[in-house]
Amino acid sequence: MIGTVPIISIVFMILMAVVIAAIPIILLVYFHKKGADIVPFFVGCAVFLIFVLILEAIVHRIVILASPAGPVIQGSVVLSAIYGGIMAGLFEEIGRFTAFKTVLKKFQNKDINAFMYGAGHGGFEAVAIYSLTMITNTVISFMINSGAIDAITAAVPEEQLPTLIEQFNTLSTTPFYTFGLGGVERILAMTFHIELSILVWFAAKNKGKGYLLFLAIFLHAFMDGVTVVMSGSGVNVVLIEAVIAVLVILTAFVSRRVWEKNYRAA
Repeated sequence: MIGTVPIISIVFMILMAVVIAAIPIILLVYFHKKGADIVPFFVGCAVFLIFVLILEAIVHRIVILASPAGPVIQGSVVLSAIYGGIMAGLFEEIGRFTAFKTVLKKFQNKDINAFMYGAGHGGFEAVAIYSLTMITNTVISFMINSGAIDAITAAVPEEQLPTLIEQFNTLSTTPFYTFGLGGVERILAMTFHIELSILVWFAAKNKGKGYLLFLAIFLHAFMDGVTVVMSGSGVNVVLIEAVIAVLVILTAFVSRRVWEKNYRAA
């Protein structure tokens, strides 16, 4: 039996989907008014698409689904955290570095373009991972509440039905504020991407600053790893978001220090 999805949950899904989709656009306009070029924003979007949704996904399929290491990694929260963190750090930060060294090299005269790139990179991730998911969940919720979901379950193979029903029930039993917390997490993630973009920007632009790339990889891997460990250990979602917020704030101090030492006015 699939329970109905509370209206307040649906409202939060729609609201957060719109808010999270709007933030990258607001950042695009804001940074452009501050003098940043528009191109870095869309390069950031493209880098996330290519390096994460395509290249990293291919590696995950090979390692997790097609190698003996897959079950071992999936069977351990710690190994999943280490593997996932390292992969995210490597692919995303090397993606940034590659973009800054190639297609964005002629935009290095404006350091504010690091912010614009980060807004595109983090914004695309937020929309692709969160907003689209909330839209899908909203559609499914309306189908559940109207009884139209029976048409979907009737067409699903019997062996897959329990998993699908469990997913639908999760949607109906998840507290409404959880969807809001998911939006907060995406805002923190976008902030984190801008911070990391500053580090990698100066690593690519200035000689002798290559260590900033490795610092960005480490910070990214650490953030993702800690999140996976806490989630896999059943830590309360509010506490998880609080820890993420603290790590984002600490990274902000680091990136601000790097910015103050390396910034050059255009």
